[in-house]
Amino acid sequence: MSEAIIVTDAVRIPPSALTVHAVRASGPGGQNVNKVATKIDLRVDLAAVEGLSDAARVRLGELARHRLDADGRLVVTSQATRNQARNLEDARAKLAGLVRASLVPPRRRVKTAPPVSARRRRLTGKKRRAAVKRWRSRPGEND
Repeated sequence: MSEAIIVTDAVRIPPSALTVHAVRASGPGGQNVNKVATKIDLRVDLAAVEGLSDAARVRLGELARHRLDADGRLVVTSQATRNQARNLEDARAKLAGLVRASLVPPRRRVKTAPPVSARRRRLTGKKRRAAVKRWRSRPGEND
């Protein structure tokens, strides 16, 4: 079995939460593609990830919502190379990156208003454009 994925000192993914399948890759590769299963399909039980806070677990669910299978497991695939072992390392790195991204809380948006001068410039431009259109119309139409 594979070893645990260490994301940070506090967060790790135990081997019991991982399911690895090797399948045939798509795309170019000639006869090699038809006979060698090099694509890695890594499935992870998100509930078994150790050391995640509740907020980080919710963020991870949001980040991974399009990658969940019918059982609610996160699916990470890799077919970047023609080597199964390298694809496994790539899939494990992708998974660690996704969990690491869920650990960072999003920055709060600070509401700002446009400056008064910008609002004034915008309205002046609109009035100028309206005047140009008004002068293009026939006399008596714009009453």
